[in-house]
Amino acid sequence: MNATVTRTKFFIDNVERALAPQVVYDEGGMKEMIVREPLGLVANISAWNYPFFVGTNVLVPALLTGNAVLYKPSEYSSMTGLNIVEMLHQAGFEHAVQSVIGGGQVGAHILKSGINGVFFTGSYATGKKIAETVAGDMIKVQLELGGKDPVYVHSDADAKNAAEGLADGAMYNTGQSCCSVERIYVHKSIAKQFIEHFVQTVDSFKMGDPLDKSTYIGPLTRAAQLDVLDAQVKDALAKGAKLLRGGKRVANSPGNFYEPTVLVNVNNSMEVMKEESFGPIIGIQEVSSPEEATTLMNDSVYGLTAGVFTKDEKIAMQVLGNVNSGTAYWNCCDRVSPRLPWSGRGHSGVGLTLSLEGITTFTQPKAYHLRK
Repeated sequence: MNATVTRTKFFIDNVERALAPQVVYDEGGMKEMIVREPLGLVANISAWNYPFFVGTNVLVPALLTGNAVLYKPSEYSSMTGLNIVEMLHQAGFEHAVQSVIGGGQVGAHILKSGINGVFFTGSYATGKKIAETVAGDMIKVQLELGGKDPVYVHSDADAKNAAEGLADGAMYNTGQSCCSVERIYVHKSIAKQFIEHFVQTVDSFKMGDPLDKSTYIGPLTRAAQLDVLDAQVKDALAKGAKLLRGGKRVANSPGNFYEPTVLVNVNNSMEVMKEESFGPIIGIQEVSSPEEATTLMNDSVYGLTAGVFTKDEKIAMQVLGNVNSGTAYWNCCDRVSPRLPWSGRGHSGVGLTLSLEGITTFTQPKAYHLRK
């Protein structure tokens, strides 16, 4: 919640600057100016894993820039969505934002309701359907979709620190984040010690009741994801991977618990290294060079985030500059800032939220040619 407040403050503090008219030419009695106007009525079809973050990334800047919003929270977080709208109504936006509750059919009806833009966070499959549905309407479309976020650990990296940071990046929120670390490529010269520290860190994560503050690994939100993880483990093992930890759901558990899972001897032919996991599972592959790592990192239809752990800034910028991703991390991971745009490439989506551009994205420019 504190981070949501920080993001909201960023939007409030910067909306005036983002919307200020721009005079780009003023000579000989001719002035050229850019003015930004609201899109109109926009749809926000949101996600369940971070409902406050994802919802307010759209709701707040859309409202501040003069739009009305038709908001459909995920059917898996409906109560949170209703609470968000209630707070916005209390803040004076009761006529500018309304919630619609339901699943995919409700979302499909929203797309046909005369909206001027749609902002969606969710799966590639649903995002593709949305884009195809509204293509003929010629409206603004922003899609934040999945990720298969890779990280390269270079030979000079601190193996222990990198392992601890990346274990958290992979398992935080039980891996249910679009920017969770999902693929690790580690230089073969430090692979053994990196993997040892990684496994030790994962072993320290307590699994249990998510309401217990000492719990690190909670249940998955959706039971169907257990089948996805089972299938990825089965596929990897059949193709030669080695299972170091986990690999199965927790039997007789009170929720959708899946053991934190670490696979090595993996390669990019395996589903665990190709398809989004959205759970506490990671594949670790040894590489011989930054160039090999870059090639493997780019061997994906997704392009959300990518990271490098190294002491050498030149190596970091070389790899990150050649990786096709919307966000690049050096010695960190799974991080989002309101000051920077959040965008994806390929199957990770189109458009962006956050940053000054994430404010102006809810507007349309009008070009003024003014002769005195």
